[in-house]
Amino acid sequence: MRAMAVEQPAVIATHPLRAVELPDPLPGPGELLLRVHACGVCRTDLQIAEGDVPPRRLPIVPGHQVVGVVEALGPGVEGWSPGERAGVGWFGGSCGHCEFCRSGRENLCADATFTGWDRDGGYAEMATVRADAALRLPAAFGDLDAAPLLCGGVIGYRALKVSGIQPGGRLGLYGFGASASLAIQVATHWGCDVYVCTRSEAEQRRARDLGATWAGGYDALPPAPLHAAVTFAPAGDVVVAALRALERGGTVAINAIHLDRVPEFPYEALWWERSIRSVANFTHRDATEFLDLAARIPIRTAHEELPLADANRALERLRAGDVRGAFVLVP
Repeated sequence: MRAMAVEQPAVIATHPLRAVELPDPLPGPGELLLRVHACGVCRTDLQIAEGDVPPRRLPIVPGHQVVGVVEALGPGVEGWSPGERAGVGWFGGSCGHCEFCRSGRENLCADATFTGWDRDGGYAEMATVRADAALRLPAAFGDLDAAPLLCGGVIGYRALKVSGIQPGGRLGLYGFGASASLAIQVATHWGCDVYVCTRSEAEQRRARDLGATWAGGYDALPPAPLHAAVTFAPAGDVVVAALRALERGGTVAINAIHLDRVPEFPYEALWWERSIRSVANFTHRDATEFLDLAARIPIRTAHEELPLADANRALERLRAGDVRGAFVLVP
């Protein structure tokens, strides 16, 4: 099969993803073999390619927003059949028996594995996935529309839950890429007033088009104190900006696997029971809840289709901010 693999992390301008021919994978016990129809491009893919998020193994095939059709079942698989459509997200599986798994928090399992980081992902013609981690996709979404939901959508939904925002509350979104553009649709569906901070004037306009009450730059203070905020930009300065905008008792949820640093800030910004929480991965329940909700709203996704061979170019453009919505690679 054809695939794009990271053999050694390097700056994306040097094109660290290489076109390779790999043997067709075989599904192991409890796994599905998928023929990939589409794979969304995520900033985490860029961070793995450049080494900001050190790869767990090399070479590695990135990609964790995978839409495909089941080609074959591994031993012991029940509940899936060849020909069914399935989705694959960042969460690749967990041990199933630790205290976190037993309490429905498998996203915190120390032995969890992740697609495109521990195991080969969807920048390829075929991929395997643990059957218990595979996702059933609403028929309402075509392959290209479904792919961006499987990371940016699901993790954005979990970030909203972690932030504690309540229906009708005042929510801040800091950064307005693919994930935030999906999260705002959930928040406005819940009746929230959404305040967006992003340096891009084009993204500010898009935020207003999607229902934002207000949009401004990172250095601007929203016109009302926020009950909760979610930061999407991988910059610690943005976390502090969100914290300063909080109402008493509010929470900033950091939706990032990698953050450059959190600068020193005065304790007064945290006082009055404000809090900062990280968002780590997602659970299978998060994914199924979100996909059901996405179909009911219905959420609109924006994407640009690119051939698999253009994976490096997609990541270059992502780094440059030259994307509206999400890139989707098609083998």
